[in-house]
Amino acid sequence: MLLANAVAVLHAVIVLFMLTGALLGLRWPRLLRLHVGLAILALYLTGSDCPLTTWELALRESAGEPGYRGGFIGHYVTSPLGFPIEQTSTQVGILVAAILPNAVGYGVLAARRARTPAVP
Repeated sequence: MLLANAVAVLHAVIVLFMLTGALLGLRWPRLLRLHVGLAILALYLTGSDCPLTTWELALRESAGEPGYRGGFIGHYVTSPLGFPIEQTSTQVGILVAAILPNAVGYGVLAARRARTPAVP
């Protein structure tokens, strides 16, 4: 059970990093490579079961604990707040929460790069 909870915490950290990676990259630019890599992986897995969710549920099952149906975000974030993951408005909210801070972060980074003269 402890390992399943650790996987859930790791999953939460990764989700938070996906939401804020570009903003963190404003301070620590080397994080952008990791963020872009994770974003590409997330896009690749869109529509598929997340391996971290599958791992967490398998660990819960092996510990004799009940699992949950659906995905990580729906189970731990949207449903407890009263927003069923299946609703279109919830899906739009998730997309806005994922895209907006990253668009701002990458936009600021692009503006910084455009202002910085190239070194020959």
